[in-house]
Amino acid sequence: MEVRHCSRLMLLNEQNALLLFQYQDEHTASPFWATAGGELKPGESYLQAASRELYEETGLREEIGPLVMEREAVFAVARSQPALWHERYYLVRCPEADRVFAADWTDEEKATIQRWKWWSLEAMRAEGPQAFKPENLADLLADIIKDKPAP
Repeated sequence: MEVRHCSRLMLLNEQNALLLFQYQDEHTASPFWATAGGELKPGESYLQAASRELYEETGLREEIGPLVMEREAVFAVARSQPALWHERYYLVRCPEADRVFAADWTDEEKATIQRWKWWSLEAMRAEGPQAFKPENLADLLADIIKDKPAP
């Protein structure tokens, strides 16, 4: 099975709301919400990919913070076949006033990302884990809020 490497971004504003993108592709019957991020390019480190993906998907240029989660999972995205994904999730803090925009989306992102939204922990809990990928995103957000409070 192919192995792919990916950096993901836990992008939080000053109210500890998490920026998530709603995806819909041929691998899922229903849309789901997930963090910004993407696959490493050849020769790129996880941190370099995190910084690049932050700008490409959100238009933001913020400091990439600490690693908050690593995981491995088998799944397929967009037009790909199932692969073993090695994902690293990094915390990124951004001011509330920062304007999110699709700075440099790929054709695949334009086809699969439906919209974005800032989610509070309470709203994520009310929506239920099945709406998110990975399903433990609300738990991860709760841990970040508890362990790394907003400055």
